[in-house]
Amino acid sequence: MSEHHLSRRGIFKAVGGMTAAMALSGVALGATASTATAQNQDGFGLRVVDGGPVAGRMQYYRFATASIGGWEPAVNILLPDDYHTSGRHYPVLYLLHGGMEDFITFDAHHDIRGLTAGKPIIVVMPDGGRAGWYSNPVSTNVGPRDWEHFHIEQLLRWVDANFRTYDEFDGRAVAGFSMGGFGALKYTAKYWGHFASVSSYSGPGSLRQEGEIITHWANATSATLELGGGSVYGVPLWDQARVSADNPVERVESYRGKRVFMVAGTSPDPVNWFDTVNEVNVLNTQRQFGAALSAAGIPHDRREVGGGHVFRRDVFTEDLNGIIARLRKA
Repeated sequence: MSEHHLSRRGIFKAVGGMTAAMALSGVALGATASTATAQNQDGFGLRVVDGGPVAGRMQYYRFATASIGGWEPAVNILLPDDYHTSGRHYPVLYLLHGGMEDFITFDAHHDIRGLTAGKPIIVVMPDGGRAGWYSNPVSTNVGPRDWEHFHIEQLLRWVDANFRTYDEFDGRAVAGFSMGGFGALKYTAKYWGHFASVSSYSGPGSLRQEGEIITHWANATSATLELGGGSVYGVPLWDQARVSADNPVERVESYRGKRVFMVAGTSPDPVNWFDTVNEVNVLNTQRQFGAALSAAGIPHDRREVGGGHVFRRDVFTEDLNGIIARLRKA
């Protein structure tokens, strides 16, 4: 769900072709995926193969892990200005990128260093796959792509062990753009005690609204761009229990007692068909999710602003202040 690397029209054509092929085949593609559990010498199943501590704010690490096959995922970790001299512990924001993006996106394209200058918070920006959907897929033809396991069971624990963080509920927030906004909402609900604040920037709040188009989109993009014909939720029949477990609007009670923020655009570019369809569907799912939160009496901040499917730096800057105010102070 991003314009980087391939054109949106090209992605849509590829996805459409793959969707039709899978629907017509009548069989699920890909071998059954399983979550990797092997431990490497660095602990938590991770082995650092590149990067390491440096004097500046931005830290870079690349890992070998049995959770991700075929390549080695990386992470950028942005430290507060005074991290190296203060001796203090800091809260952490896990910031998740969108589809067709990677761990460097927020630094390369969105000035994350400038947006967080002077802020007392660590920002962790991990790889999540070109279309990994922050999930352990039902099937894969490219080896393990267990992004959910990598982030929650490995990276989060590794960060707490290697940086001065607060290893507790009030010490962590998660946010993301597009696919990453969905991942943030999903992780917050499935792992109740991990994140005290969640923010979704143009990320869907429901997998099942609008003809369940988001689930179709996750399956099609993951098959085409990530899993070599495998899928996140299963083809032609979905693993319905897994869809429900991942679906924010079906996990409303899991957001009680947490800070919840959402934003989506109301006026996508009428010339860009992909952008229009994408953001309109996201907006509708956020409206459904927001209505469910309101019906349950769960406070949240949901914004509708002009524009289409883009990361809004001004909104992020305002939201970051709210995130810091919710978390334990440095």
